[in-house]
Amino acid sequence: MLSLYETDFYAWTQEQVTLLKTQQWQQLDTPNLIEELETLGRKERQELRNRLAVLLGHLLKWQFQSEHRSNSWLGTIREQRIQIKLLLQDSPSLRPYLEQGFADAYQLGLAIAIQETQLSEQVFPELCPYTLEQTLNPEFWPEPDSASNPFNG
Repeated sequence: MLSLYETDFYAWTQEQVTLLKTQQWQQLDTPNLIEELETLGRKERQELRNRLAVLLGHLLKWQFQSEHRSNSWLGTIREQRIQIKLLLQDSPSLRPYLEQGFADAYQLGLAIAIQETQLSEQVFPELCPYTLEQTLNPEFWPEPDSASNPFNG
């Protein structure tokens, strides 16, 4: 016989909330609750890594294909920085994972930049050319000629 967890996930969540609120501990679906909570934690880390990857990919595009810069790239860089900041405000315990996942995020961002620019992989640095602090800094805009902020010109 299939459980409510398997047949109607939303109804299952509402039932579990009710059981928690009424402190009916013995009736809780503990194994599935544990699985869902672990999954939520993984999804938060995955979202952080993915947002960081998109940010890094666009910073690479900004630096290595500067002749194609657009408001869309600018908007994506700004949005990802803000979304990462908000995600870390909502879940500060993700901050250590940010540092841990930076190298993985760079590899994903590199793949984005290669695919979207169609430049050779050899054009891009093997290791991230930006620090984590630079990457998240709204004032940081990588330039091939070391020029500063794109809003100055």
